[in-house]
Amino acid sequence: MIRVLVVDDDFMVARIHRGYVDRVPGYTTVGTVHTGTDALDQVATLRPDLVLLDIYLPDLSGLEVLKRLRAGGDGPDVLAVTAARDVQTVRTALHGGVVHYLLKPFTFDVLRDRLERYAAAYGRLASSADVDQADVDDLFVALRTTAAPLPKGLTADTSGLIADAMRASDGDLSAAECAERIGLSRVSTRRYLEHFVAAGKAEVRLRYGSAGRPQRRYRWVG
Repeated sequence: MIRVLVVDDDFMVARIHRGYVDRVPGYTTVGTVHTGTDALDQVATLRPDLVLLDIYLPDLSGLEVLKRLRAGGDGPDVLAVTAARDVQTVRTALHGGVVHYLLKPFTFDVLRDRLERYAAAYGRLASSADVDQADVDDLFVALRTTAAPLPKGLTADTSGLIADAMRASDGDLSAAECAERIGLSRVSTRRYLEHFVAAGKAEVRLRYGSAGRPQRRYRWVG
């Protein structure tokens, strides 16, 4: 599990973001704090893997918290979640090494996308002692690239339904199996599945039977 500390001065927003994090498979929230001082204290105590850090805090700014975390050496990764839109703040956060910068307000799907990308990168680093240039390129693409736009004729609502069905599956699914779960035609479902493959969200493999064309099987990879 990737352990997350949520830092936000607004109690209600912090609770919402905590709920978002805990809905993403592979993540758990280990704490919620509302000041910069408490954030630094809880990082030292809880040792989270990732901090969702607001910039506007009542005592220390989120940028100062980020600076102190980096000065401490082997600290957690930081994902900025803030209403701060000025260029200087964004530049400072990027220079401080945030893995992403999300502007409030955002939906659960937006945060889930960033967390899934972070988890993919985190897993690759955790499983490798050394990397080559191709590995490094893949990591930066996974962290920085936003979701691919939907092709003409596909909708965000249906895309979300199919993605949820794939996430809930223990293994891979054919287009027909996925279509049956969500009540959509096989042809339409396959268009979404192929889009997920092209966007790097799913992978496809061929299952060969005794006769006829091989069946395309899809698995969600996030």
